[in-house]
Amino acid sequence: MESRNNKSGFTLLEIIIVIIIVGVLASLALPRFFKTVEFSKSAGVVRQAMERCYLQASSYSTCNMTSIDVEDPTNTPGSLFTYYTSNQSPTGYSLRAAFKTDSTASWISLVQSTTGVTRAGSGKFVGIR
Repeated sequence: MESRNNKSGFTLLEIIIVIIIVGVLASLALPRFFKTVEFSKSAGVVRQAMERCYLQASSYSTCNMTSIDVEDPTNTPGSLFTYYTSNQSPTGYSLRAAFKTDSTASWISLVQSTTGVTRAGSGKFVGIR
């Protein structure tokens, strides 16, 4: 009688290799993810404040980082971005978050207009919508 030892499954080496590959991929993707999450949270707070300012003034023209009713997220400890508002008009505005360590090349912008919100990115944030 022939004895067959039919083993199935993964070896320890295969599992270790998969863990290493997942770790490398995570180390590449997670920093960008966290930067984008910080922008989303901070920009959302600023955007809500801009909307409240609009409701009070019936125009975005007077709404900027110094006149809205929230503290500038730039001053938050650990903030990765510097925030700017520009192009205020009665019907829209631009909000830009520049990455502090690379402010000229890496930024995210959010433009509010009568047709809705448009997002764009540059440098490390190119392709953000």
